[in-house]
Amino acid sequence: MFDSDTTVQQDLRGGRPPWLTGFRRPVRDRLERDLTCEILIVGAGITGALLAQHLTALGHQVCVIDRQRAGFGSTTASTAMLQWEIDCSLCELTSFYGFERAADIYWRSHQAVAGLRTLVDDLGLQCAFRHRSSLYIAGGEVGAPELLAEHHLRERAGLPGIYLDYLTLRREFDFDREAAIISPGSADADPLLLAHALLAQAIQHGATIFDAHAVSYDSFGHGLIVELENGRHIEAGKVVLATGYVMPDFLKTDLHSTASSWAIATAPQTPDSLWRDEVLIWEASEDYLYARTTTDKRIVIGGEDDDSLTKPEERDALMPEKAEAILKKLSLLRPNAVAKADLVWSGAFGQTEDGLPLIGQAPGMPSLYAAYGYGGNGITFSFLASRMIAKMIGGQRAGWYENFALDRPVPKA
Repeated sequence: MFDSDTTVQQDLRGGRPPWLTGFRRPVRDRLERDLTCEILIVGAGITGALLAQHLTALGHQVCVIDRQRAGFGSTTASTAMLQWEIDCSLCELTSFYGFERAADIYWRSHQAVAGLRTLVDDLGLQCAFRHRSSLYIAGGEVGAPELLAEHHLRERAGLPGIYLDYLTLRREFDFDREAAIISPGSADADPLLLAHALLAQAIQHGATIFDAHAVSYDSFGHGLIVELENGRHIEAGKVVLATGYVMPDFLKTDLHSTASSWAIATAPQTPDSLWRDEVLIWEASEDYLYARTTTDKRIVIGGEDDDSLTKPEERDALMPEKAEAILKKLSLLRPNAVAKADLVWSGAFGQTEDGLPLIGQAPGMPSLYAAYGYGGNGITFSFLASRMIAKMIGGQRAGWYENFALDRPVPKA
């Protein structure tokens, strides 16, 4: 079922993101004995942390394992732009699935960000979480007519947002683009602080976390036996795979692929170098640009995505070239900003043909659940996955879960 020789355990990031200071790392020990648990979560990044916090809060007995330090895989490479807007526009998603289904999917994403915001507030999680609007700007082949059509479709769905023509966009935000849509309800955060704060909550509710590397999953009775690299075994009633963008062979689908992305963080900027309200910015183009600020007034900006590069060494070798390209785009977007990279990093990310995640029960394996393929909505979809999988483990299943099924077919427009 799982071949550790062909399932590549890639380095999920390179370089240095701005999230590596000012946190308390969760304590973890090497697992040197066999273990039995109710629910095993494989992966201690943001998805695993959200699952562990939620499942322990519901009263489940949870064990978390990871082959590296908690949160130091793909979570660290995240820019943590917590948007409800999906990589695939509502217009495009409607062409795949029809308006009613597409609108429902967008609302699920909107509710996920709202749910995450409530969770952070209720638990008082210290993770530099900030409420933000998002500014979806024209770019590439998408100009004012296309953005206006997207806005009208969002209005029909009841989604919040205001269309800005060129003059209004220039007056309100001083961006030289044809048009934009400004939408409330998003957020940003420090992803590593968020993951560690959630794991701390889970540990307080009895979760255990270990340094361990799973290499195989074998069904037995009503559960699974997970073999570890060191020869030890974990017997679990349920197993959830939350391994970032490292997908085991037995779950691979034509719907999912892995790509590379690059990002930079500037040094702290002066107030006049930043844009109004420090909104989240993302571009309406296939290879879109995205930007946010941090609490210390850096600009984090990224893009230049490439789905032809899968080897970490090739991806990381391109960091100087990609950083230069991103800085040129920053100069065009915000001429007042000091376009100089203080930090540069790269990362792998999973993407799907319809921009939607892969969440749910593994086909033919009723005790195994997984969450993959987040695209640009990593933490938003991680929250959604934690709630969906908890419901499934509890025996509940809604019809709309099929929109995110691991074995759903590749869409055809």
